[in-house]
Amino acid sequence: MKPDRRLAGVIMSPMSDPLPPLITALLDPRRYPHPAERVELIETHASWLLLAGDFAYKIKKAITLPFLDYGTLARRETCCRDELVLNRRFAPELYLDVVPIGGTPQQPCLGALPALEWAVHMRRFEEQGRLDRVAARDELQPAHLSQLAATLCAFWEAAAVAAPATRFGAPDQVLAAARENFVELRQLLRQADQPQVEQLAQWTEDEFARRAADFAARKAGGRVREGHGDLHLGNLALINGQVTPFDCIEFNDDFRWNDAASEIAFVWIDLLDHHRPGLAAWLLNAWLEVGGDFQALNVLRFYAVYRAVVRAKVAALRARQEDAGQRLADFDSARAYLQLAWQIAVPPAPTLMITCGLSGSGKTTASTARLLDPTGAAAGSIVRLRSDVERKRLFGLAPQENSGSALDGGIYTTEATARTYARLHALARALLVAGWPVIVDAAFLRREERATFRALADELGAGFRIQFTEAPAEELHRRLMARSGDASEATVAVLEKQREWFEPLDDSERACVTGP
Repeated sequence: MKPDRRLAGVIMSPMSDPLPPLITALLDPRRYPHPAERVELIETHASWLLLAGDFAYKIKKAITLPFLDYGTLARRETCCRDELVLNRRFAPELYLDVVPIGGTPQQPCLGALPALEWAVHMRRFEEQGRLDRVAARDELQPAHLSQLAATLCAFWEAAAVAAPATRFGAPDQVLAAARENFVELRQLLRQADQPQVEQLAQWTEDEFARRAADFAARKAGGRVREGHGDLHLGNLALINGQVTPFDCIEFNDDFRWNDAASEIAFVWIDLLDHHRPGLAAWLLNAWLEVGGDFQALNVLRFYAVYRAVVRAKVAALRARQEDAGQRLADFDSARAYLQLAWQIAVPPAPTLMITCGLSGSGKTTASTARLLDPTGAAAGSIVRLRSDVERKRLFGLAPQENSGSALDGGIYTTEATARTYARLHALARALLVAGWPVIVDAAFLRREERATFRALADELGAGFRIQFTEAPAEELHRRLMARSGDASEATVAVLEKQREWFEPLDDSERACVTGP
């Protein structure tokens, strides 16, 4: 991939002191063993990134922080090699090698030994392909997030599992990390912001107490694995049409070994922060649909609040280091993250919606529109349960895998349908109890099926609505004949059987029907 030629000049953050001689020398394109018309520099708190032609070189600063140790040359080499190996799990086409830099600081030579410094050698990609920039251009699509969800699920299945005796993901460590954020925020933010900090700190304590058994079960069940650790939109990029994670945390094991819920929470809150609640809901549901880890939702709000508070802390730290003009913007950013955290922590009362209609009538289309709707109190947090997907999961099939079932046979027997609705009911109950609004996307052709879910909503004090869909017979036939690439296996023959047992909504049910 060609580099983004719209980047120009030397890019340095306001934190920059005079550049070290080595970095100054490496701004000369002639120092590189490949064509480079110019060299561009991006500086972060912990590294320098030199963009030269089609390649990039990341050099770590000789610093030591409470959470990071680059203090010696040997340590920086080790971290460079770790960064290469860890990021190749996600983006082998980007992470090429670790190269020594020999010679002298004034006359460096890439690839020469003995090394006076080390660099991670990477292939460049279009900066405009970063998902934060794609989202800012309003070009981020549900299909991008579906692909990301599938990538993350596949990665997570193969990732190393934290051993039971390790500290990673242990409940006391989860709480300690969350508490540490508030200790720092009390010191960083102004007095006017402290009430919100204390609100979130108390909610964190209360939510952890409610969910302590869930955190322990997640660790015992192998849900804590070696992941990415910094999975926000700026560390995801569209490369050759695929969303690719990069720049994972290599310098701190505690940041990288996470519950899968903590990893997905990072992307989820970043989409919410970018004012894309519909896409946040889409990502969450795509991830659940592929992986089926519904128990993650018991702890997802805790981790989402934790991630938002971390971002608030980073913004507050940055504000302490920026000039006066930028400082106010950074403090505003910190406060916005705290507000986002509170919105996640205290959601509106959950509701239960079921669909009702014959195959091809538009149930999934209607529920998709609900997910992607950016308005409403529940925007961004609706969980959809699809009978077509959960039926296949019961029988060990992937969502789009064909079961080869005959009409009224295989996974579509009366018993299989009863099991499917029982699973949907159990999942809906657990999600509503955990505070998540739910849409159950199923045919619900029989009155008894609908009554069972209405009774569940009444029992839990949740609002109940029905999304009823219908279409002319010829349109139903046309849609079923044209359908492909979906979890549903309904055919025209199935549709005709459904007509025989469909029990229309009665007056009481029609009073629960919601608009489009």
